[in-house]
Amino acid sequence: MNAFPEHKTSAHLTPSKAAMVPFVSVENMMRLVHHIGMQDTLKGIAAYIEDDFKRWESFDKTPRLGSHTEDGVMELMPTSDGLDYGFKYVNCHPKNIKSGLQTVVGFGLLANVDTGYPVLLTEMTLLTALRTAATSAVMAKMLAPKGARVMAMIGNGAQSEFQAVALQAIVGIEEVRLFDIDPTATEKAARNLAGTGLKVTCCTSAQDAIQGAHIITTCTADKQNATVLSDNMVGAGVHINAIGGDCPGKTELAEAILHRANIFVEYPPQTRIEGEIQQLAEDHPVTELWQVMTGQAEGRTSQDQITLFDSVGFAIEDFSALRFIRDRIVGSDFFEALDLLADPDDPRDLFGMVQRSHP
Repeated sequence: MNAFPEHKTSAHLTPSKAAMVPFVSVENMMRLVHHIGMQDTLKGIAAYIEDDFKRWESFDKTPRLGSHTEDGVMELMPTSDGLDYGFKYVNCHPKNIKSGLQTVVGFGLLANVDTGYPVLLTEMTLLTALRTAATSAVMAKMLAPKGARVMAMIGNGAQSEFQAVALQAIVGIEEVRLFDIDPTATEKAARNLAGTGLKVTCCTSAQDAIQGAHIITTCTADKQNATVLSDNMVGAGVHINAIGGDCPGKTELAEAILHRANIFVEYPPQTRIEGEIQQLAEDHPVTELWQVMTGQAEGRTSQDQITLFDSVGFAIEDFSALRFIRDRIVGSDFFEALDLLADPDDPRDLFGMVQRSHP
């Protein structure tokens, strides 16, 4: 697969009957991932993310639209590059796990800008996990110290295995050190990572997990200002992927770490509201990742530097994942045609179409 695939519009996937929209169900998403392979799927999504970040200035950009409650948040994440329009609906409800429900679920849509017609509807619970891991790996590839081979994974919920495999495939990590306050989550992650080729070490504390780690990934779910990493836990030369803080009032790192690190973000207007940097003054300097990718800003400049990817997830990453899925299902049976759009013979006669449909 080319590192930076040629961008195509959605027009090439428009069904012969415009009302029929390709729909990728959870079952078909899993089939597609097995067909491509987990590592190659992550690499493919990562390539699309890099492609889109390198043409960052062609996108409409806005912080996601959130509806916050005491128990969680529901969000819409839209963007467009002038050729395609995409959005994702996603939630985060940490208490769901106690009821046997997912903390995060989502679905997404891609549409052709010229007509406004949707050309892809897909589940995005699995796809969000894949694109989040792919994004983390892309950023770690740019920012982690040279020769990074050990990652600490603090928070071993639904995202953890995707993170480990993505960094194995894209960065080249060889060992993952796991910790979660719930030992059964760590046991689950270790079991799922068996056979991946990674050395898996189960740890009894976050302090233990970061021993010898070149990359520290934090991915916890509680909607609170938590201190998953305290200042004295973070030494020189590490890279931190902080991916758990993704809404106002939810952080994972001690503020002092932020003052010692060079901070890299997706989209400052959103990250300053939702990310670790919500703890800092509005004018605290940060570097936008697209600028590093295009050579307009520096990434890691020394082995002793602490780099921090303050990840909150941004709509362009979802757009990239939607593009990847759209392109990969062409000519396949990994989708079904969904009768989603009204399509009267005369576009002006919607009422007549309803009348004629009555037996």
